[in-house]
Parts: sequence; C-alpha cells; structure tokens
Amino acid sequence: RSLVVSLFFKAYLAISRKLCDAGIVPTDSLSPKERSGADTFHTPVLRSAQLFERVSGEQNSCDPIGRPKIHSSALKQATGEAIYTDDIPRMDGEAYLALVLSTKARAKITKLDASKALELPGVHAFFSHADLSKHENEVGPVFHDEQVFADEEVHCVGQIVGAIVAESKALAQRASRLVQVEYEELSPVIVTIEQAIEHQTYFPGSPRYMTKGNVEEAFAAADHVYEGGCRMGGQEHFYLETHAAVAMPRDSDELELFCSTQHPSEVQKLVAHVTGLPSHRIVCRAKRLGGGFGGKESRGIMVALPVALAAYRLRRPVRCMLDRDEDMLITGTRHPFLYKYKVGFTKEGFITACDIECYTNAGWSMDLSFSVLDRAMHHFENCYRIPNVRVGGWICKTNLASNTAFRGFGGPQGMFAGEHIIRDVARTVGRDVVDVMRLNFYKTGDLTHYNQQLERFPIERCLQDCLEQSRYNEKCAEIARFNSENRWRKRGIAVVPTKYGIAFGVMHLNQGGALINIYADGSVLLSHGGVEIGQGLNIKMIQCAARSLGIPIELIHISETSTDKVPNTSPTAASVGSDLNGMAVLDACQKLNKRLAPIKELLPEGTWQEWINKAYFERISLSATGFYAIPDIGYHPETNPSARTYSYYTNGVGISVVEIDCLTGDHQVLSTDIVMDIGSSINPAIDIGQIEGAF
Repeated sequence: RSLVVSLFFKAYLAISRKLCDAGIVPTDSLSPKERSGADTFHTPVLRSAQLFERVSGEQNSCDPIGRPKIHSSALKQATGEAIYTDDIPRMDGEAYLALVLSTKARAKITKLDASKALELPGVHAFFSHADLSKHENEVGPVFHDEQVFADEEVHCVGQIVGAIVAESKALAQRASRLVQVEYEELSPVIVTIEQAIEHQTYFPGSPRYMTKGNVEEAFAAADHVYEGGCRMGGQEHFYLETHAAVAMPRDSDELELFCSTQHPSEVQKLVAHVTGLPSHRIVCRAKRLGGGFGGKESRGIMVALPVALAAYRLRRPVRCMLDRDEDMLITGTRHPFLYKYKVGFTKEGFITACDIECYTNAGWSMDLSFSVLDRAMHHFENCYRIPNVRVGGWICKTNLASNTAFRGFGGPQGMFAGEHIIRDVARTVGRDVVDVMRLNFYKTGDLTHYNQQLERFPIERCLQDCLEQSRYNEKCAEIARFNSENRWRKRGIAVVPTKYGIAFGVMHLNQGGALINIYADGSVLLSHGGVEIGQGLNIKMIQCAARSLGIPIELIHISETSTDKVPNTSPTAASVGSDLNGMAVLDACQKLNKRLAPIKELLPEGTWQEWINKAYFERISLSATGFYAIPDIGYHPETNPSARTYSYYTNGVGISVVEIDCLTGDHQVLSTDIVMDIGSSINPAIDIGQIEGAF
C-alpha cells in the first residue's frame, strides 16, 4: 500500500514538474527540494581504473610472475567454445537421471510408489533408499548425517527421495513427477533462527565459547555499555553452471565421473562409499566449473552420488544437470546469522569489552556449519582490537535445505557484526565512525581474541589510501549538500575495512599436491590439486611453473583436475588455492631443476628443448610430484598453543556512495573505491578481477 501511494505521488511530482516547465502552472508551485522526487534511475556510463604494482625492470622478460596475464580459458569462454560438464557429447547408450524431491518440510514417508513412472516406455530404473544398505545410504562431507535418498523421514522441501533414469531428460523429468510419495506431516516445522531458539533445536556441540580477558570487570569499569543486535539473511550462489555430473562405467568394476565440483576427492570418496568400490577404481575429473563460490564444495554429492550409483548398477553412462529451480531448491545458501551483543567502551569510543552471541541457521544437516560458525566467531571483531571478549556460537537445526560454504565462509557474516558494533559505538559517543575505527584498529604485534599475533597489519595504510583515492571528505560535503537540497532522494557513504584469515579451519586440509610431466619435445603438462572455477587458478599455476623452470608460459599446459593425477586433494576453497597448489608446483619444479642441473652445466648455451632431449637420452626422469603443507598452524589452547590459526591475513578497505529513491526504495551505487593489500600479486589482472567480482 505504501509503495502504491509513493508511486502515485511520484507520478504527481512528474506531472507537476512538466506543468511547471511548460509554464502552465506557476514555477514556484513545486519547491526545488521536491522536484528530484520525480526522477528515476538510469544506468550511468561506467568508468573504472585499476592501479597495481608493476614488476621491476630488472625482472627477466620471460618471467611471468607479477605480470597481468590473460586467464587460460578467457578466449574460449568469451566465444562459447569452453567445454563444461554438460557440454561433453552424448555417448552411446547414455541415460538421463532426474531427481524425485520432497514436497514437505518435515514428514514421514508413508508410501513411495514408482510403478506408474516405470510403465512409461524408455524409463529404465528407479532408485531409492531401498536400493542401498543403511550404511551405504548415510553420507555427508564431515558427519554422515545425510542420506543419498531420504529414508523414512524427510527434513526439508527439496530433499532427494529417489531418482528416475530414462532415455532423455524430458522423459526422466516427466516420469519423476509420476512417482507417488505420500506423507504424514510432523510438527513443529522450524524455519527461522528465532523458532530454533524457542524450541532449543541445536546441533550437538552448541554452544561453543571463546573468551579473552574478563568482560564483567570491563563492563563495570566502562563509561558506556550498549546492547544491540543485527542479522543477515542467506544468499543464493547463482553460479552460471548448475550442479552437473556424468558417470560412465569402465570395465566391470571401474567408474569415471566428470563432475562440476570444487572437491573431486570428496566425490571420489563418497562414490566409493555408496558403490562399495575402493577409491582406486574411481576417477573424478573436473575440467572447469561455471562458477562455484563454495556452493560446489560439498553439495556436488547430491547429484554425483545418484548418477554414479545409477551408472554402476545399470552398466551404462548416466548424466544429470539440475535446472535452475531444482538447484536453488536443493542446495542451500549462505548461512543466515543472528547476533546479540553487549559492548563496553569509553566516552571517546575506545572499545574495552564485548559479549556476543552468534546464532546461525544451518538447515537440516551439519554439512560445514561448524567450520562456518568458527570462522564467523574468529572474524566478529573484524579489524578492531577488543581486550575483553566472550563470544558464544549456536548452530540452529531447522527444516531448510542444508546451508553451506559461500565465498568468505562465515568471515563476511562475522565482519558484519563488527561493523554494526563500531557504528553503534560511534553513534553513542557522537563521533565520526572513521575516527572511532582508527581509535580501535589493531596494530602490528597485537593479539586477537584467539591468541594469534598480527605479524603485519597495514589496515591504517589501506584506509588512508582509500580515503584519499575516493576524495572521502569532499564526497561527504557533496552528500550533505545533496541531501539538504533533495527531499525524496538521499545519498550516503559507507567505509568498510576488512581482515580475512587465510587457511582452512580444519587442519588436515591445509595441504596441496602437484604432478609435472615434461615430454621429449620440451612441452610440460602440469596437474595440481586445485579446480579451475573461473577464478584464474590455472594461469597462476602456469606462471609459478614458468618462473621456476625458466621457460615461457606457452610451453606449459594444464589439462584438468583429476583424482588419478593428484590424490587426496583438498577442496578449492578458503582463498588458499594459489598458496597450497602453487607451493606444491614449486616443489615439483625444484626436483626437476635438481635433476636437470648437470645437463645445464654440460650444455650452458643449450636451449630448453636441447636440455630436455639430452636428459631423455641420459635416462633422467622427467616427471615429478610436489607436495606442500602449511607449517606452524593449527592453534589449540591446550594441545598446540604456539601455533597460529591462520597462515596470514589479507586486508582491504572499500568506500561506496549510494543514492536511494525514498519513495520506491530503488537505489544506485554511484561510486566505489577499493584498496586491497594482498602482498605482491602473482597476476594483477586475475586478482583485480577477483576483487571486482567479489564486490
């Protein structure tokens, strides 16, 4: 109703302005402050500039590190020639799989009948929990608290109940709608965090606490104590390529999968679990992904496992790619969070204590929720040093699709709370928020509330550079003037600093592997444990190998990520893909350089091809594996107090100016300036693309 009235009023302003301009009514009948209320937003001409560190003039022209090199698949992607999972040509005898999904949020399955579907010509099979043992049906990325197919009870709308295999996609989807599923609904159905708090439905392990100092004493001594809260909702990943998998039997007891996943080793492991085959008989391959953002770290199993099972049982290739509506229904989102906090601070705005409760909506299964909550608890203070802290975390179990990893993995949710807190403090003491930020910033050498020393913390420099680059003070004055002159359109400016810890929260994942094969013609095939998700990982790995081997990048090729080339890989996630796999690539290169050193000494004027040719005839191995594990991390207050939680931190500051239409709620971002400190970039073109893409 409010919007309708506002739109009617907007039309009145537009008509009045035209009448004034035409001289039909007096020009003073519409005040200057009201006139802009008639305007609507139009996309402005986009202008941008990117500034980055240039390589030294002394660097070898053949050395690609630090240079803005084009993404390995850029031209193929721009022309549509890039092959994704579902672009793999159809094979003889291939069938299509469609999923049967729950339509109830919480219910017992009283009847499951696929007889009508199986009567259709061209429908080959129906799979459900009855086709697997209880053990085989129980899966999950960490805790085996999920099922391949729902067994007896469904816990959310979109849970997989069964799978139909047919000759074509259209037929499989039509048949899936003929499968009869009857339910006995259960209560309560819990959807929101508040409902979970009311019913005390938490996963085991909740609550968990981190403490530092004494918050009660600090509150008693504080000039001000403020209590508040904030919340943020979920977010759909909306990768351009939905979840997809193609499985084909090889020989009588081997399976090969092409899968759109960030974690091929996890798919391999769980396919082995479901089919009863050992892992060495299963190969999972990923050429490239059409985006992932964390949504394909653990959720790929929901498509890959039914497809692999069907291919193994039917002895024929099977394919499935989710439609967008299925993908959004099945796969979950970023974790929503609710925060309740109490903060103590001085009259100048210096924060002395914070007691904060973090509640996250995990959905119906655990998935990666504990790790997401941990990172949110580690990042709640963002860039601000708080001497006395108590942070508690609760993982709420609800009847939603299981929420999962999403770019930042709890970090953005945690920082969101910190930025609310700093603004509450600034508002209470009546100071500019930037001044209060500076007053509370961590300094190099400070300890976080989880006892990690900040070895290098350049947030002040990032902030100052961003303020100058954005002309912050001038823009603040322009915004104040604009807002005083326009009643129905307002502008605002936001300054947001960030601190993000680099490492997996789970210790054993902080490892990477690589395999390098050099062929007799001097060409190099590089394999590593990371997946190319569009983020430019492959070109960075090629650059690392090119520098280490001293050859042009044109001589190096990465075919795909495959579990038979590099085993036991970690997911490509947590912003450590370049770190882990790049160091593993260097390790392999160093082994090869050591073997080639005598040849180079013998032929100092030789070319790369001549050295390789000589090495081949000298029977020197031209294949090497590389491995890297991040050292000195895995902090635990009792068992490993000297280690760090994160390998290091990245910092950045963003400043955005936004205009809103107060009548309709429409908005437009007018300008954004971002300064990121990421050290010396391997490839500035890729890193700037990642920063702009994230924004």
